[in-house]
Amino acid sequence: MYISKMVPTPDKGRFYAFGRVFSGTVATGQKVRIQGPFYKPGGREDLNIKNIQRTVLMMGRATEQIADVPCGNTVALVGVDQYLLKSGTLTTLENAHNIADMKYSVSPVVKVAVKPKDGKDLPKLVDGLKKLSKSDPLVVCTTEESGEHVIAGCGELHVEICLKDLRDEYAQCEFTVSDPVVSYRETVNGTSSQTCLAKSPNKHNRIYLTAEPISDEVCQGIEDGKLGPKADPKERNTLLKTKYDWDENTCRKIWCYGPETDGANLVIDQTQAVQYLNEIKEHVNSAFQWTAKEGPLCEENMRGIRFNIMDVTLHADAIHRGAGQLMPPTRRCCFAAELTAQPTLQEPIFLVEITCPQEAMSGVYNCMNLRRGCVFEENPREGTPLVQVKAHLPVAESFGFVAALRQQTSGQAFPQCVFSHWENLQGDCMQAGSKMEDLILNIRKRKNLKVSMPALGDYLDKL
Repeated sequence: MYISKMVPTPDKGRFYAFGRVFSGTVATGQKVRIQGPFYKPGGREDLNIKNIQRTVLMMGRATEQIADVPCGNTVALVGVDQYLLKSGTLTTLENAHNIADMKYSVSPVVKVAVKPKDGKDLPKLVDGLKKLSKSDPLVVCTTEESGEHVIAGCGELHVEICLKDLRDEYAQCEFTVSDPVVSYRETVNGTSSQTCLAKSPNKHNRIYLTAEPISDEVCQGIEDGKLGPKADPKERNTLLKTKYDWDENTCRKIWCYGPETDGANLVIDQTQAVQYLNEIKEHVNSAFQWTAKEGPLCEENMRGIRFNIMDVTLHADAIHRGAGQLMPPTRRCCFAAELTAQPTLQEPIFLVEITCPQEAMSGVYNCMNLRRGCVFEENPREGTPLVQVKAHLPVAESFGFVAALRQQTSGQAFPQCVFSHWENLQGDCMQAGSKMEDLILNIRKRKNLKVSMPALGDYLDKL
């Protein structure tokens, strides 16, 4: 059976593992293999073998204990919650594979940092964050290098609900919350103006890279999984060649996706007749994962960048081309390649659906125009005085949007926001005094980085 979510129980801190039986029958007292999302067939990682304490049928708010549940039904299990984080697969077969995890159409793009008012409540808060992370499949709780605890949700309202649950249910302590901040993505608008070179610390190895943008359609395909690392290589290559005009050689030489091995950035091997190339592949990929997670502009994730390895010069002796000699120059070279390819930021955009009467339309337009929003569809509902409006609104401008819209329309408009897509910001970040430069410097200041634009000379080596 597949466990899709954790449902809080009346006992504080415990959860029902809720899911659907796809084959066989699940029963109270049965011994099962609990396979988490990182389980690999044949391995021991993320695998626990335990007994199910109780099987419970959930009907609205009521629950009823039953002996067993046959396939095709949904059921909640007691006693397996501590072995799973958010989802997983339960089976009695040793050679069973995991059921593929659900893909969510939204991204956690609004973040807040939390810290306890009283220092001694920190363990309570950390424990509460773990429980919150379990109970909501969309929320992402992380700890920054600075020690900050960050909660990321899909919008202002989602984060607000998560904080309320954390305060009242899971942590049961008082904490302070920072202002909400929005995640951005680093990308490029053009191809690198030069082939970038970086040398290893011992000066015996050199790597040459260029960067270029990946089209939005390909990025979307990678994020949806159709063109991602888990897609069938033959189907993926055929799709890239026929639909997106990639050549055969490029399709076959994709080394790696990133960040987290499935993001919309690529490393592609464009070298010819380089000795020992396969020996350094792992080191280059590791450096790329690190790079794609923290770009040079403001240490945000990268998106839509393709790095081409043009040439590599390697020392003949294996001891002089280890990870310590290859990872730092690869990372610097990726940074330099991005900075020479018209770097820019992408911001998250909400799709907003607003239902309101015809006479309130002017208020909707006023509110949108003040917040860089763009109305692209109006559908009158037949037989009613209502109009359904669809618009795009930058997430950065969405804080306080609902209250402002109600004020402008005397409470007659009802909005719904869902994450839609990423969009490049207008302007040039390398131009002194531009809006994008101000934004990058503000993000760098918030992250305690050096408050100045990164210089190409810091990363690029000369021959």
